[in-house]
Amino acid sequence: MELTVAASAASLTLISINVVGILLASSRLRPQGELLAPQADAPPVSIVIPSRGMESFTQETLERAFSLDWPDYELIFCIAHADDPVAPVIERVMARFPLVPARLLVGDDRFSGNPKLNNCVKGWKTARHEWVILADSNVLMPRDYVQQMMAAWHADTGLVCSTPIGSRPDGFWAEVECAFLNTLQARWQYTGAAIGYGFAQGKSMLWNKPMLDANGGIHALAAEIAEDAAATKLVNSLGLQVRLVSSPFEQPLGRRTLPEIWSRQIRWARLRRVTFPLFFAPEILIGAAVPLLLALCAAWSLGLSIPVVAMVVLAAIYLPEYALALAKGWQASPRLLAAMLVRDAILPAVWLRGWLGGAVNWRGNEMDIRTKAAEEAISGV
Repeated sequence: MELTVAASAASLTLISINVVGILLASSRLRPQGELLAPQADAPPVSIVIPSRGMESFTQETLERAFSLDWPDYELIFCIAHADDPVAPVIERVMARFPLVPARLLVGDDRFSGNPKLNNCVKGWKTARHEWVILADSNVLMPRDYVQQMMAAWHADTGLVCSTPIGSRPDGFWAEVECAFLNTLQARWQYTGAAIGYGFAQGKSMLWNKPMLDANGGIHALAAEIAEDAAATKLVNSLGLQVRLVSSPFEQPLGRRTLPEIWSRQIRWARLRRVTFPLFFAPEILIGAAVPLLLALCAAWSLGLSIPVVAMVVLAAIYLPEYALALAKGWQASPRLLAAMLVRDAILPAVWLRGWLGGAVNWRGNEMDIRTKAAEEAISGV
C-alpha cells in the first residue's frame, strides 16, 4: 500500500509540474501574428546567416530575410565552399533586392569542432554594426524579426534568442517533429526562463558585438561543442541574463522521416548531456511515459480500470499541451495528439541513448561531443 500511495503521489506531482510548466510558459509567450513596430531610435543591425545546401523552403526563407521592417540592416551570408548549391540561389535573391545591403562570404575557418560556428566567423569579423544577429538559414523571419529581438533586450541582458517553432508539416512524422519542437522543447525553455533559468538557443541569437568581443569574441563560443551552451555559460558568468523573444520564430519543416527525427533528437540529447548534465538527467521525467507508468502501477494495485486511468492521465497531460499550441497559434491539427503520444513513446529511448558517448553528425560533419574539460582530463592536462 505504501508503494501504491507513493506511485500515485509521484504521478500526480509530475502531472502537476507539467501543467504548471505550461502555465508559466504561456505567461511568457505572445501569440504569433501580432507585429511590433520598429523603435524610434532603431540602431543598425548586422544579420549573419550561415548556410549549407538546399532545403525545402530555402527560397522563401531567403526572401523573408530581405523583407524585414527594420530601417537599417545588412545581411551577411556565409558558406564554407564556393560550389555549395545554395550559393547561386543566394546570389539571385540578392540581385532581386538591391536596396538591402547584402554580401556572400566564402571560406572555411576551422577553429573549432563546430562547423556552423566555423562558418559564422568570417561574417562576425566583417559585420559593420554593434548589434549582430546570428540566424540559421531555415528560420522563417517575420517582418518584425529584429523588433522582437531588440524588444527582449534589457539592462541586465547578455543575449536574446528564439527557439524554433515547427510549422508546415508534411506528413505524420513532421507532426511528431512539431510535437518535439513546440509544446515540448520550446515550452520547457520558456518555463525555465520564467523561473530564472534562461538557456540560449542557436537558431537566432542577438549579440551586442562590443560586449562579446570584450569577452573573447565569437571564438569564446567554441568553449563547448554547442555554441548555444557556450553562450549560456558565458552570459551567466558575466552576471547577465539570456532572454527569449515573446513570440518565437517559425521553422517550416516539410516532410520528415522517423530516422531523421531520431538522428536529430539523439544529437541534441547528447549535446545537452555533455554540456548541462544536471539538467539533462531529469529529462526522463518529462512527457507522459513516467507519470503514466506510475499511475497504471497504482491502478493495478488498487484494482482500478487500467484503460480508464490511462485515458485520464493522458488527457491531463495532453489537453493542456494542445491548448497551449492553439492559444499561441502553433501547429495544432487533430493529428498532433497522436504525434504527442508517439513523441513520448520515443523520449525514454532518446534519453537513454543520450547517455552513450560518441560523435554526432550535423549535415554530414562528424562532431566530437566531448567538452574541453573532458579532453583535458583524458590527456592528463
